[in-house]
Amino acid sequence: MRTRYHPRGRPRRTALLASFAILLSLLGLGSATQQATAADSLISQSRPVVASSIETTATPGGAVVDGDGSTRWASEWSDPQWIRIDLGGNASISRVELQWEVAYASGYRLEVSPDAVNWSTVYSTANSTGGNQTVNLAATGRYIRLFGTARATGYGYSLYEFKVFGSVQLGTTGYVLANPQVTGVSPSTKVPPNTYFHEFQANCSVTRNLPDDPIVFPGQAGASHMHTFLGSTVTDANSTLASLQAGSTSCVAPGDKSGYWMPTMYNGSTPVQPVGPQVIYYKTGVIDYTSVRPFPPGLRFVVGSPTASATEFATNPGYVAGWECGDSYRNIDLPVSCPAGTQINLRYQAPSCWNGLYLDTPDHKSHMAYPINGICPTSHPVALPMIEFKMAFPAGSGDLSQLHLSSGRGFSFHYDFFNAWDVPTLAALVNHCVIGGLQCDARGYDETQPGRGAALNAQYQLP
Repeated sequence: MRTRYHPRGRPRRTALLASFAILLSLLGLGSATQQATAADSLISQSRPVVASSIETTATPGGAVVDGDGSTRWASEWSDPQWIRIDLGGNASISRVELQWEVAYASGYRLEVSPDAVNWSTVYSTANSTGGNQTVNLAATGRYIRLFGTARATGYGYSLYEFKVFGSVQLGTTGYVLANPQVTGVSPSTKVPPNTYFHEFQANCSVTRNLPDDPIVFPGQAGASHMHTFLGSTVTDANSTLASLQAGSTSCVAPGDKSGYWMPTMYNGSTPVQPVGPQVIYYKTGVIDYTSVRPFPPGLRFVVGSPTASATEFATNPGYVAGWECGDSYRNIDLPVSCPAGTQINLRYQAPSCWNGLYLDTPDHKSHMAYPINGICPTSHPVALPMIEFKMAFPAGSGDLSQLHLSSGRGFSFHYDFFNAWDVPTLAALVNHCVIGGLQCDARGYDETQPGRGAALNAQYQLP
């Protein structure tokens, strides 16, 4: 059973029970008695969310679109704050439903945008009373943002649900169907026996730098910013599952022919390559680690965004520790100096809940979602391994004033994953290490529990 998280050290607080309020829409076009038409659909469920801040990692922005009234987004305790939903395409928005926690907004605006840059206000209030609110609208846009201007309490803004209704025009291209699709699955709420670790490693070296991206720009050589590729030695703009499986790999496990890539790091105009084999963790992202199943062949996705702002980078659910070097930790941007001879490290986690339907979607993200409080949302009920990039770059002489990524500042870091694992090898590692509750190396061996054996032999292959 899920429990509600209350980080402030106070006794459990329940949401205010307020009268159901119907608010006027933009320019008075709404009506206090207007009802949603039968054609209205919930179009915000499990869509990508960005927030101006989060109070703790247990109150992420994604909680407002997970359909669970017991999870919530909470911001820092300052004004203003905002939370934004990407509806995936040009949307006609008929109404918004807000479910506030006790720490509600007394003043806020609802804004829409075609590009997340230029915003138009479609509703505003300076005397909100919290509780459950419905705002009827006649608005269009791909993005919708709740912009809080005044807090009703000394806490931040705290919102259980931000539901958007209407219709959205989604593209018909860019969807890659899973075969077979996984249906009839419900998110697991089971709490298995506690084990501190349930993970294994993929150790993979850099293979090349190319301005290609077979996920975002398939078939378009040179269309991307420069990427540093690991894993498969043949990844390029024309890569497919078949071409990756037919190639070789720089990973120590021959069965891992997956493509991994990230923006190239530069010091001035000189590429900075990671230090030796890099650690890519495969973990559980959910409480019920026994429900994790292997990636389907051909699954691909993008983690983070090259256009992210510093706030978007730091509030992304995948953010772990930011950029680190020496005694400097949790940096959102790249360091400008580090002790000579040290390393620049970064850890960033991928979403691990899959909708079971698509191997890819037009935005390369919507088929995946992050768990909320350790449980997959109902729209993405299939628990897969959670990938965590743990990258290490050399600090050189220590002067990093010219350090940057091919995609821009340090907070533009992102990475891509194209699964091409040998199916039995991946299944053996997931079953032995993740489901088995072990802390495994790339051979599937936990040195603290030698009696459990290894998933792979000394050549990192199935025995």
